[in-house]
Amino acid sequence: MATTRKARTTNSTGSSGLTDARPGKSFAGLTLDQYKARVQPSFDLRSQIVAAQDQLMSLQTLRDEADKASLALSRQVVNAVIGDPAESDDGELYEAMGYVRRSQRASGLHRSAQPPAPSPAGKS
Repeated sequence: MATTRKARTTNSTGSSGLTDARPGKSFAGLTLDQYKARVQPSFDLRSQIVAAQDQLMSLQTLRDEADKASLALSRQVVNAVIGDPAESDDGELYEAMGYVRRSQRASGLHRSAQPPAPSPAGKS
């Protein structure tokens, strides 16, 4: 990133320095106009990148809005499957949609037998 920032600073300030201090002189075999023409592709690409980033952000916002609507619709469909007496949340369609059937769910509660606490020494 430092190289890009340095190149951008040099390109943008370098030509203005030549314009102000030595407008008619050539350096590295290039006149000011030739120099500007040779570095212009860098500026053009930077402008295209900024435009593409703006478009990406806009498209991501539109995608997020579309996802909200899609999620709401998906919830309605799943709830309709659950509410259908022929299907329910224990049917194969519910499982095919990527959910776990009610009959296959584990409660998650596991109580393991704990050994009795040792009695304090000297007490019986």
